[in-house]
Amino acid sequence: MKDLNRVIEQVVREKGIDREILVDALEQAMATAARKKLDNRNLEAQFDDETGQIQIFEYMTVVEEVEDSYTQITLDEAREKYDPDCEIGDELGMPIELGEMSRITAQVAKQVIIQKVREAERDIIYSEFIDRRGEIINGIVQRMERGDLVVNLGRTDAVLPLNEQIRSENYRQGDRIRALLLKVQKETRGPQLILSRTHPDLVRKLFEIEVPEIRENVIEIRACAREPGERAKIAVVSHDPDVDPVGACVGMRGSRVRSVVQELKGERIDIVVWNDDPAIYAANALSPAQINRVLMDEERHTMTVIVPEEQLSLAIGRRGQNVKLAARLMGWKLDIISEEESRRREEERSKLLRLPGMDPLKVARLATADIHSLETLANADAAALVEALELPEEEAAALKTAARDAFEADVIAATGGEAEPEAAEEPTTEPETPAGEDEAAETSGGAPAPASDPAPPTDPEEEPAS
Repeated sequence: MKDLNRVIEQVVREKGIDREILVDALEQAMATAARKKLDNRNLEAQFDDETGQIQIFEYMTVVEEVEDSYTQITLDEAREKYDPDCEIGDELGMPIELGEMSRITAQVAKQVIIQKVREAERDIIYSEFIDRRGEIINGIVQRMERGDLVVNLGRTDAVLPLNEQIRSENYRQGDRIRALLLKVQKETRGPQLILSRTHPDLVRKLFEIEVPEIRENVIEIRACAREPGERAKIAVVSHDPDVDPVGACVGMRGSRVRSVVQELKGERIDIVVWNDDPAIYAANALSPAQINRVLMDEERHTMTVIVPEEQLSLAIGRRGQNVKLAARLMGWKLDIISEEESRRREEERSKLLRLPGMDPLKVARLATADIHSLETLANADAAALVEALELPEEEAAALKTAARDAFEADVIAATGGEAEPEAAEEPTTEPETPAGEDEAAETSGGAPAPASDPAPPTDPEEEPAS
């Protein structure tokens, strides 16, 4: 226990721990060890900077009559042995020889010191990384634990969970990896650092590294959406009219965007121009598809985008990827339809407007509930109608019934069910036939031949069958 100054200075240099924290931990450790040895007496440890030693003091209260010999001392004894000027009620600190402490007690003190040093190291690591959340971290893959990657960052390890990994990427021990520092959590075993390769901010930060204009705030990334490992979209805007935001992000011959794509292992990146007009923004976000027009509901942030028939599959994208990314980028709900579907919906909308009690506002509300026709309205859930149109249940049921009747009438009309009586009244150019044949035709349910295709004339010399 001699000249602890040398040990303290070495730990301060190697571990980067504040000297006062280490000295305080050492004093607490020695006091704890002394109490274990001396039956929990009122003890206190103090470090002497000059000698580099720790002294243990036992504190006792000056009283007239002693009731507890471990914590009290008489006034006469205190004045005779320690302080001639002390009074009743004073507390006296009396030094205890450290030689009385056994090897086991010293070992306990050592363990407490180690624990305090570890806690101080954890605090330093937490303080170092808590301000780096959202930054890109470089590390080396150490091992895999139940699908999670443990990444060595130098002073500590971080974890790249399975759900934050790109499915198409594979790593082996010793591989270098770059990831976004997503979370820094304080736990009993130390700070837990969580990394991510799938978060949209990873794309943002990679572009910040590659594009100086973004770091200088000349260009701003307003939004980003990703299907990790497959495709991403970013919306950029320039605060300088002389700087093209898309061109700056692409770089000379695509050098800048190519670096980001390589880091993301081939993930396609669409760079679009942000616009405060939702219609123009939607057209940009859905590129490379071309759109004709949009119908917006700004209150509900929903938009119907109408595209040419040949652009429909391109606008939707494979497995709906293009429209999903555009919707995330904008924060709107997008419905992509063709011109033909738009015309069909307009016809259906006019039919809905003819229902009793309907108006354009209610039809628009039905559209937000994905009800665009008489058929879907007739088959809609009553509770959904009550919520969408804010109607009583009885009125919603009556509206469904009216829609069903109107739909059935349309079906009958479309299949020719109402056209037969009119066709029977039309005059025909068919020659007269014997009465018996007419009666036979009516009995068998036959219909007269249409006027445009008259039956061949009957030979006058041929007798009809009786």
